[in-house]
Amino acid sequence: MKQMIAAIVLIFSSHILFAQEETTREERSSSDFWERISVGGNFGLQFGSVTYIDLSPMIGYRFTDQFTAGPGFTYRYLKYRGYEASSIYGGSFFARHLIGKQFFAQVQYESLSTEYLTVVNQEPYFKRDWVSGFFVGGGLYQPLGRRGAVLLSAMYNLMYDNIKSPYNSPWVLNVGFTL
Repeated sequence: MKQMIAAIVLIFSSHILFAQEETTREERSSSDFWERISVGGNFGLQFGSVTYIDLSPMIGYRFTDQFTAGPGFTYRYLKYRGYEASSIYGGSFFARHLIGKQFFAQVQYESLSTEYLTVVNQEPYFKRDWVSGFFVGGGLYQPLGRRGAVLLSAMYNLMYDNIKSPYNSPWVLNVGFTL
């Protein structure tokens, strides 16, 4: 498993180095840093017997027209009617490579502080802990205008823990955006 993760990281890291070699000195000096910054992420709301709010912004740097990488942040609020509310929060780092004009491959590492149910001395209680995830996958990239796009992704968590994970499956489906 560690060898697979190392190979994926090496592939994406080598792309960054190659991308830096592709640009000439004049292109680098004339390119505007802020033009290469992209913002986006995910946002979700649900109200009723379950209240769920998800704010997950991401900030990326476009190393090339095909390759973007950067940090992300997550805050989720969850409240079941009749139970105490819970918050999930943490950070992530992603690397995304466009394949053609409408597909992308992505890897993402995240670490979230979450509560999970555990049992000690035959008594159930909630424990808060940091839970890591390493996602690989990809999806559809639908451009909107000159800079924007909608992303539909399917990601698989290679570090999925069915006890601690805030996800109910190693597969995570998302709809996101970027500007």
